[in-house]
Amino acid sequence: MCLHTLLMYQPDKGSISIIIQRKTLKHALASYTFIKMPKKIIRLCYRKIIDASSQQAWDKYVFESSYAEFLLQAQFYNQEKKYTSFSELLLYVPNAEKLHFLVSAAIVGYVQQLGDRFPDIPDNLGKYFLSFKNYRFEIINSDSKKKASHQVAISFFSDPLTWHDTINNYLLVSPVDGEKTGDGILTYLLQLQPFLSIYSFKEETV
Repeated sequence: MCLHTLLMYQPDKGSISIIIQRKTLKHALASYTFIKMPKKIIRLCYRKIIDASSQQAWDKYVFESSYAEFLLQAQFYNQEKKYTSFSELLLYVPNAEKLHFLVSAAIVGYVQQLGDRFPDIPDNLGKYFLSFKNYRFEIINSDSKKKASHQVAISFFSDPLTWHDTINNYLLVSPVDGEKTGDGILTYLLQLQPFLSIYSFKEETV
């Protein structure tokens, strides 16, 4: 505004024009409301399903250990040996849902081997950057007489991420407390895929 006035400067009335324009700009700034943009914070969930068809070594260890633990723990809820399947125990035996927690003890060591990093979910550069502190184990199906029917799932919940943008089916994200450089915040481009979803969302004013 002032720059435009200087370009139109005329000796006989230029100084008056400049004073008026500066006063107008001052009032405009005084009445201007600065809008703070919300920061989008998300947590992701990856639900990893493991069964008899799983091929990765880590998955096989989880499969074998969780099935052995199921056979051991299920004896307490099936002392009369009336049932063989997990679904029957849930349907007919009180508190059988505790088997989810009891069997999970067998896979704690394997989860620790992951080093707090999501398995199977790299960014578009092949880096496994998604960190987690929380996970949930569940028995989907099992049978004391049919090992092949044993199926479990482990849901991994990511630490908070800042969601900057969506590019086609990719999320542009960065850890909330991520590294900052002279170029700005370091980000990751993550493809949406089956069994990966946005678990929670909130906005924070910055």
